[in-house]
Amino acid sequence: MASGWSAAAKNLPLGKDPASVRRRIEAMEHLLERSLTVPGTRFPIGLDVVLDLVPGIGTTIAAAMGAYMAWEARNLGMSKTQIARMAGNVGFDWVLGLIPWVGAIPDLFFRSNSRNLKMIKKHLDKHHPSTATIDQG
Repeated sequence: MASGWSAAAKNLPLGKDPASVRRRIEAMEHLLERSLTVPGTRFPIGLDVVLDLVPGIGTTIAAAMGAYMAWEARNLGMSKTQIARMAGNVGFDWVLGLIPWVGAIPDLFFRSNSRNLKMIKKHLDKHHPSTATIDQG
């Protein structure tokens, strides 16, 4: 699995242009929210839920990864209000994750990174429409 992630990471653009940022944050959201499937089901989970199973440290690592998306949003020129809302989503997710073992359960339903990606995509679609992509799933 790790080799698949590293191979995908090699294909991510490093540029500061909006299209490159969009690809990186979409990849981060996928990794954190939908990169794995619960065995025996079609229910997607990601590294965010898995890391929540490691009390304290895991949820903090997941929050730092989620904060990266807010940092990219700031670089895109999103408003302070939008960035604060994104930080609130990550912070709420982090607080829930601090509850040992049980904290992973709300993470299955409150997907802060998906919420933040939706906000960033809305901004990109409005201010940088050429970055829009067709969702395939």
